[in-house]
Order: sequence, then C-alpha cells, then structure tokens
Amino acid sequence: MEPSRRRFEASEYLVRQAKTRKSMLDHGIDVLVIADPSNICWLTGYDAWSFYVYQCVVISADSELFWFGRGIDAPAAHITTNLPEEDIIYYPDHYVQSSEVHPTEYLAQVLKHRQLDTGVIGGEMDNYYQTYRGMQRLIECLPDAEFTDATALVNWQRAVKSPMEIEYMRRAGAVIEEVYKRVLDVAEPGLRKNDLVAEILHAGTKGTAEVYGDYAAIQPLLASGAEASACHLTWDDQPIENNTGMCLELAGVHNRYHCPVSRTLHFGKPPKKYRDIEAVILDAVEIVLDMFRPGVTCGEVATAFTNHIHKHGYEKDNRCGYSIGLSYPPDWGERTMSLRDIDDTELEEGMCFHFMPGMWFDDWGFEITESMTVTPDGGLVLSHVPRELFVKE
Repeated sequence: MEPSRRRFEASEYLVRQAKTRKSMLDHGIDVLVIADPSNICWLTGYDAWSFYVYQCVVISADSELFWFGRGIDAPAAHITTNLPEEDIIYYPDHYVQSSEVHPTEYLAQVLKHRQLDTGVIGGEMDNYYQTYRGMQRLIECLPDAEFTDATALVNWQRAVKSPMEIEYMRRAGAVIEEVYKRVLDVAEPGLRKNDLVAEILHAGTKGTAEVYGDYAAIQPLLASGAEASACHLTWDDQPIENNTGMCLELAGVHNRYHCPVSRTLHFGKPPKKYRDIEAVILDAVEIVLDMFRPGVTCGEVATAFTNHIHKHGYEKDNRCGYSIGLSYPPDWGERTMSLRDIDDTELEEGMCFHFMPGMWFDDWGFEITESMTVTPDGGLVLSHVPRELFVKE
C-alpha cells in the first residue's frame, strides 16, 4: 500500500479546481501559474517544506493541471496528492539556486510541450514565493503568450470554507486551548522567555490526545513590559519580570489550518489601565460576534469596532482583523479580506476571520483576540480559550 497523507476527498479538490477555472474564465485567463504554497495545497493537497525552492501548480481553464517542483520533492507530491504520475513533473537539481539557469526556464519547456505556451497566462506577481527573476525568465521564454497579474485569484476562491475545513480549524482551536493551559501552568517571573516559548512549541505540537498540532505559519509572538508596545516581536533569553503585562499572539494548527488566539497575561496585580481596556475589548468581541452574519460587510464590522473604542477614548489606526484558514510561513492570513472601513466585501457563511483588536500604546500593549466563522446566527468562535485578562499574582 502506498503511503498517503491526503487530507480531503478527491471530490473536494475537484470542486476547488472548478471554482478556480470559473474565475480564470471570468478574468480571461487561459493558464494560471500558482507559486503560493497555500494555494498549491488548497488545489491539490501538496504539502511539504519545499517552498524555499521554486515550485508551482499549473492549471488551465479547460482540463490541464500539474505539479511542478524539484526532483527530490516529487515523492511528497505522490504522498500528499492524488495527481497521476504524468502530472507530477520535476526539474533537474542543477536548476536549484543557480545563477546561470532558473526552474521557470524548464517550466517554459514543459508548457510548450503541453501546448500551454500561448494565450493569456496569469501569474502571482505580488507574492512571497514568486520572484522577479523567475517570472521575468518565464515571460522571456514564452514570447507567444500574454502575461497578466493574477495575484490572489486562488486566495479569493478559498474565502468560504467547506465543512471539513472548518472542522480542521476547530481542531486547531482545541490545540490552542492546550497551549494556553500550558502557558498558565508554567509562566512566572524569572522564567526565561525562550523557555516559555519552548513550552508553547511543545504544547502546540503535542496537541490533544485526539488532535495533533502542526507547525504555525508565524512563530510565537510575545513581548512584555515596554516591549509590548511592539506587536511582532518574537523572543529572547531575558527573564519575565514581575508587575508587567505580556502580550501573546499564538495559533493552534491542524493539517495546515490555523486558529490564532491572542491573550494578555499580567504578572502581579494589573494596573487600572489593563482592566479598563479589557472591559472595552471584551464588549467589542461581543459586538463583532453578533455582526458576523452573511450580508454584513467587513467595513461595517470595522466601523462598529472603531466607533465603540472611540466612545471610550481609544484609537486604532490599523485593521482589526483578516481572513484566515490554510497557510504556510510567513503569514497565517489569507491576504484577501481585511476588517477595515474601506473593505466593502460582504461576509458569507463559512468565511473565517481572526478578529484582532490588538491595542499598542507608547510603553505597553493589550491583546484579546478570537478566530471565528460566519454563520446565520452570528460569529461562531473556533476555540474556547478563556476570554479574559490572565493574571498570575
């Protein structure tokens, strides 16, 4: 029996591919070259730590679809996808990190052989994983094609989650519950931050008795004291100090599906400013949960949040949430919808968001966030981490 790590039924991948092809036709695209590993995985199931070299999936508007990557990664394509042998295509290893040749030159040969070298070819031109050199060489090698920017075309097809995808995110929610239980067990003044992160990573990987923890697209973010004014710091070896607040932005992950949850932990009796902002943010979560219904726009959610905190004397000049789901480093967001006043995207049942009302001040910060999915009855929270300011006195 061949090894397999296929996460969904073949029929679900066919539905995803059909959605993508419809969008391609709507945009006048004949062939799409997809380099984003999240989109590759969503369309085919391919899952391996191989995104540090060039790889892609090519899908045509009619029937073609194939994986293209490094030779030593082809076995992973056999294990994680149901693609036939002829649609797992690999390039020789001398193309890897070479200053002389690029894998997209080999890809161009494959496209010519499959008669996919004319018409309109879409590429993810504003993406972490698609380099300028790689796209430039592909364009140069295919002079009979017209190229267009198709960044985020597949990302948008991922916006509404299937029941199985939401189940994986709920399992990720169970993992993050265990992570925070461990944090509250071990975190104390004097503990080095790296030792706390070691516990976080262990708990996040161990998961529960029923659910394993996958690696997160973002490493644990935590900062305490005045450093908590910065929202994206990782850790160092400094000990946790007493009478300080610590912001933690962490995620549970299962089968590449994420459930981010942030909390603030205070060591010693928290000052009044922590309790004041806690009350405001807890009310904000309830407001947003009630609004997370089909037909409400992202902008309406953001405006309701902004108006709420403004009424209490607070300002936030950045978005308060974003779409989430399947992801790879360096980001667990889907890079489509944002909860900000200028985004008029309507919510649909099955969309999933990280509501992120993080507040960062001159010398401290505060975070209580939730991951949730849109339902006709309002937002359904994907985890059950206690929603409160954590205090260890």
